[in-house]
Amino acid sequence: MTAKEMLKMMPQVFNSQAAANVTAVIQYDISEPIYHVIKNGTVEVHEGQAENPNVTITVSDGDLVKLLKGELNGMTAFMSGKLKLKGDMMLAQRLASFVDRSKLP
Repeated sequence: MTAKEMLKMMPQVFNSQAAANVTAVIQYDISEPIYHVIKNGTVEVHEGQAENPNVTITVSDGDLVKLLKGELNGMTAFMSGKLKLKGDMMLAQRLASFVDRSKLP
């Protein structure tokens, strides 16, 4: 499964309880940019570039897949330069809790 496919299936694997009080736009700068709009426990997926994202995540497609599956630690990826963040770093740290990994293929 590609990074784009995984990000597009986020509504099916989204942990709405973890994001219950979150309103944010997350931009993923991957080979085909995608962004998520999170609002009151729901997530919408959009292709392209968001106008004013709260956080922008720049990462290779392969590393994003590993991050989503829990095979790559986000902090390790950030410290090694595999993952770059712009914007709300605290929000970025919470993103892993928004994914129910047991529902990922």
